[in-house]
Amino acid sequence: MAESKHASGSIVSGVAGRYASALFELAQENNAIDDVAGKLAIVEALAAESADLRRLLVSPVFTAEEQVAGISAIAEKAGVTGLAGNFVKFVASKRRLFVLLAMIRDYRALVAQAKGIVNAEVRLAEQPSAAVLDDIKATLREVADAEVDVDVKIDPALIGGIVVKVGSRMVDSSLRTKLNSLRLAMKEVR
Repeated sequence: MAESKHASGSIVSGVAGRYASALFELAQENNAIDDVAGKLAIVEALAAESADLRRLLVSPVFTAEEQVAGISAIAEKAGVTGLAGNFVKFVASKRRLFVLLAMIRDYRALVAQAKGIVNAEVRLAEQPSAAVLDDIKATLREVADAEVDVDVKIDPALIGGIVVKVGSRMVDSSLRTKLNSLRLAMKEVR
């Protein structure tokens, strides 16, 4: 897979990475990094909500013209115009809509890295209160010594506790993991 390396030191790979890198550079030149990120977030949210849109993105049965027409209408109605709107239409014209969501994810990663923001995934058994979430964010900022963008995922299978992943580091203090460790220790005792 081809890799693209920016002056900011970030690495994204594959088709999605190349498109995201090109868009990021273009957005940088036009002082539109945040505007593009916001409009791409709209597309991502629409795709999460609509099975029909996801089908348009990934189905090979649509022609390039149908994909361009469909995504153009959706983008314009949602207010995804300018650089982001043109990007989405361009991707459709190149028959690459099936990787659009990965492109958006890679673009977001490039923006975060350029701003010095560290991404963290936090998995909990249930939705935390605002105070607990603020404590988690403050602790992660302190540990990472940087601004942290926290992606909270709810996973009832954890039973309790927390799993935190920051970059390649992971801390798993979930009750499920502790019970599994205890189960293994009990088997060894037999």
